Order: sequence, then structure tokens, then C-alpha cells
Amino acid sequence: MTLGTAGGDGAEKPVTVMVVDDHPMWRDAVARDLTEAGFEVVATAGDGPEAVRRARAARPQVLVLDLNLPGASGVQVCKEAVAHDAALRVLVLSASGEHTDVLEAVKSGATGYLLKSAGRDELVDAVRRTAAGDPVFTPGLAGLVLGEYRRLATEPASAAPDEPAAPRLTERETEVLRLVAKGLSYKQIAARLVISHRTVQNHVQNTLGKLQLHNRVELVRYAIERGLDGDDQDTADA
Repeated sequence: MTLGTAGGDGAEKPVTVMVVDDHPMWRDAVARDLTEAGFEVVATAGDGPEAVRRARAARPQVLVLDLNLPGASGVQVCKEAVAHDAALRVLVLSASGEHTDVLEAVKSGATGYLLKSAGRDELVDAVRRTAAGDPVFTPGLAGLVLGEYRRLATEPASAAPDEPAAPRLTERETEVLRLVAKGLSYKQIAARLVISHRTVQNHVQNTLGKLQLHNRVELVRYAIERGLDGDDQDTADA
């Protein structure tokens, strides 16, 4: 069973992962669990500056990141790593479930947030889904994050006076964007629209490019600002 593989032409390639934590035993255990699950751990780091340097050199697909790091916080590492590589997915793995920590991580560019109390299978599944671009949150935190998206969308935008008109999206891109804004995962969107998971990813990437946005956080805010999270009241499948 190849949980840690990414799609592509020909043979499946393992998803590359970097693990950052200041506790060597925990860091090694996570790296070992992910390796055994089929992921390729290309780097590890124990402090903030080292994490930034190694992430730039190794260019992992997924960064599994603790928030409490010496030298630079996990939030700062996330900001710098995502700024350097827009394709990077960041899964925060933290002992803290404080709402402020969760929201700061998401604002810095993290795709998901998992508590260290999660089991091995939960971690493996979270890394796999993070690599696919899905938002992954410990139960109870997803609603908090979506609520923050909505709050941010109500704040006045600091747009330039001569801001150009928004690019035109296709009907399907708009449909996908609407479901992203409602908090559905890519897998749920694919099932709802009867299209492949890869097609959903392609639509999201095309939309990010057209709108000159960098990540899902900015995309959801854009959608909510334009009321695309409303309309019907259906909910995501469990």
C-alpha cells in the first residue's frame, strides 16, 4: 500500500517530506513513521534557521513543522519557506491547540494543523492529504479556521484606487472556488462535481494563477469577499 506516493506518468514517486522539531527523539520517530508509510524524508531540522536553509535546499513537497522552535518560530519558518517555494505544503504538528497558534499558523501559509496527540495513522493520512492540497485539521479546529476566513473577509480591503478588474474565471473554476470557500476538501469537491481529484487540483492552480494569489488561505478569503460561500446550504460529506 503506497500511501506516500504522488501521481504522475509512469512509476509512482514517493511524496517528499521534511520534518522539523527541536526534540530529536520525536523528530526521529515522526521521520521513521513516515518513511515506513512510503514517504521519502529528504531532510530534518531542529531549529528555525536550520529549517529554512534545509527546506530551500531539499525542496520537499510537504513540511511537517513544529511551532515551538529555537532561533525562529515555526510561524516565521512557514512564512519564509512558503515565500521561497509557493508549491510547498505545510502541515503544522504541534502540542498546542490554542486558537491563536492555529490561526497564526494558517495565516503564515500552513495548509493544515494537527495536534501531537494524533495517532500514527492520523499523521500518515494528514501528510498524504496535505501533499494533495487538502486542508487538514484536528477535529474541532476546521470550524475555527473557516470562521477566521469569514472574519477576515469582512475587513476593509486596502485596494489601490485604480485596481484592475478581476480576471474572468470559467464556470467550472467558479464552481470549484465556491466549494473551496465552503470548506470542502479536494476529494469532496471531486465527488460532488463527479470529476477527478487531479482535475480539482488543476482548477485550483489555474484559479490561483489567474487571481495572482499564493495559497488556499488567500483563495478562500477572495471567495468569501465575493459571497461565493453562500447560495445553497448543503454541507460537506463526512
